[in-house]
Amino acid sequence: MSFLYWSGWRVGEMRRLEWRDVDLPGGVVRLRPELSKNKDGRLLPLSGELLEIMERAAEQRRLDCPNVFHVGGEPIGDFRKAWKTACKAAGLGSLIVHDLRRTAVRNMVRAGIPERVCMALSGHKTRAIFDRYNIVSESDLTSAAARLNEHLQQQTQTPKTAALVRPENGPAERTRTEHGQFAESAERAVA
Repeated sequence: MSFLYWSGWRVGEMRRLEWRDVDLPGGVVRLRPELSKNKDGRLLPLSGELLEIMERAAEQRRLDCPNVFHVGGEPIGDFRKAWKTACKAAGLGSLIVHDLRRTAVRNMVRAGIPERVCMALSGHKTRAIFDRYNIVSESDLTSAAARLNEHLQQQTQTPKTAALVRPENGPAERTRTEHGQFAESAERAVA
């Protein structure tokens, strides 16, 4: 499960991953096109927790099983029932395994990874589908409002544009900002 949380891969891709796709010394996993839902191969660099997950899997490796993730030498089958039971026992409600993929994508975006790179790592071909994974939460909105407030407070303390003044009964003046763009306003709304 940790692999899904950290990688953003689909469950089927994780289940079919074989050791021939893993280069631990090189720190990379190559997903073969035939293992991918959209038939596009991709590269997953390994570092930090992902590398540790793969190293732990290597310690459990069985020579009679080509799969990276297995149960007693057998490929992992359908584990939705076990997942549901584990979530209930942990008090996590009705999470589904695919929520790990959504969480991984969301974490990548929140970490500041460019969206095109996130899409390449997770295997999203279209922006429309990717956007369905990049869910905005109430805490995201609260954080955005706080950051906007902080930004505006800084602006009133150290203005970046020249003060704009409307001459009495006259038109607004046009002034350039420090970046050369025109700023048009009758007057500053905030003193």
